[in-house]
Amino acid sequence: MNQKTWILILAVLLALAVGYIAISSYNAAKQQEQFNIYQQGYFVGYQGAVTQLLQQAQNCRPVPVTMGNYTLNMIAVECLQQSQIQ
Repeated sequence: MNQKTWILILAVLLALAVGYIAISSYNAAKQQEQFNIYQQGYFVGYQGAVTQLLQQAQNCRPVPVTMGNYTLNMIAVECLQQSQIQ
């Protein structure tokens, strides 16, 4: 094979390598973006659940908290202390 053929083969291989690296970088950036969105959604949901739990506990009534098959009724300690004073 002559020199032009080798140069053409090397140019094609270089183009394929650059394309592969570009696609891999793009996919990694998209995955990171999706993970960040997922993480933000998780935090907002967690914050919302805790906020709702705190708001319900302020009413001095038991608040049922369920996870799977397990349920626990929670009440604010301040409410128990108020009932002992009265």
